[in-house]
Amino acid sequence: MMRKLLGAALVTAAMAAFGPVQAAKMHSAGCSGANLEKTETAIEAMADGDARYTAQKEIAAAQDALLSGKMGACGMHLTKAMHAGEMK
Repeated sequence: MMRKLLGAALVTAAMAAFGPVQAAKMHSAGCSGANLEKTETAIEAMADGDARYTAQKEIAAAQDALLSGKMGACGMHLTKAMHAGEMK
């Protein structure tokens, strides 16, 4: 019984230690100059309106985060910009 509890505790500790690292890697994978450029190009083709304004704000926030080295925040803002571009 004690071994099972110890094993479960070790697995939980490992997940807690490596979970945030994996999450940061997933966010930073999408945040690159190329992806920012592609999203900006798509936003430029959008009709004027709330969705375009929201997407432009998110792109600006993503660029700021990228320049500050905050890759997780950059990825989050880039994703929001892409989703805003999908709004009709």
